[in-house]
Amino acid sequence: MRMPDVINMTGLPRSTIYLKMKQNEFPQQVQISSRSVAWIESEIQSWINNNVSKRKVFKGGGENV
Repeated sequence: MRMPDVINMTGLPRSTIYLKMKQNEFPQQVQISSRSVAWIESEIQSWINNNVSKRKVFKGGGENV
């Protein structure tokens, strides 16, 4: 996946993606040519799924915050 697709899929801005990569909190990019990088879609989807499973779910019919 290229950066615009990663941004669209995650809802994160470019700067946050690079910051999270630097902090090892986001999948690393792979070099696809001397001047191009991309991300592996399954790794991005796993990252999203992992973050969804971490959210707090409140019992008692209240809203998730």
